[in-house]
Amino acid sequence: MDFYTLNLVEDFKNVFIEDARYLGLIDGFFNTFKITGGALLVGVIIGIVIAAIRSSFDKNKETLKLKGGLGYYILSLLNGICKLYLTVIRGTPVVVQLMIAYFVIFVSTDNGVLVGIFAFGINSGAYVAEIFRAGIMSVDQGQFEAGRSLGFNYLQTMRYIIIPQMFKAVLPTLLNEFIALLKETSVAGYVGVIELTKAGNVIAGRTFNYFIPLFTVAIIYLITVIILTWLVGKVERRLRKSER
Repeated sequence: MDFYTLNLVEDFKNVFIEDARYLGLIDGFFNTFKITGGALLVGVIIGIVIAAIRSSFDKNKETLKLKGGLGYYILSLLNGICKLYLTVIRGTPVVVQLMIAYFVIFVSTDNGVLVGIFAFGINSGAYVAEIFRAGIMSVDQGQFEAGRSLGFNYLQTMRYIIIPQMFKAVLPTLLNEFIALLKETSVAGYVGVIELTKAGNVIAGRTFNYFIPLFTVAIIYLITVIILTWLVGKVERRLRKSER
């Protein structure tokens, strides 16, 4: 080995092996996936509810308006609340939402991972809702009529016919949202969560070596995203085959 290679190996040992600092990086990686997975689950639940309300209003607005009654006003109010939520969440930075959640809403807790799941889940829900709404609106109107002909009411038609088809249509986009969310969690360190980026930064601060820890973090993110992108491509190909 030449001098530079030996020096790099020595620096690597000092940065990660000494005091078992690599364990902090592993813990940070798992915290990143905990926050990402939990946030996506919260986002999917919120997204389904909001997409169902907004698409129901869009599809039945004229019919309900002609019939009148309380149903139209209730659905209109719910649709307005959903639109306000989407405007506020998509119009403010996720790091600001995270800090509000940690320092204002959950000021009495020190569990940053759960706060991160909540904050990123609320943020992701706004984007997932629009993904789901687009998926529902893309389902042919004849599918709704088919559900009615089987004796299903509107909610049963959505549950058994429309939403399963919608999930199939939006699954690749949803997986891409998971990838974007994975990278967004890198700002969780602002509220003291030791996720992957924060773990690398902590190691850099203790060793006064920023090159190796931060490049290692970047490579871990890159490899993870490449693997997830490969999985998304595989899912897309399988869905295309199933449609033939």
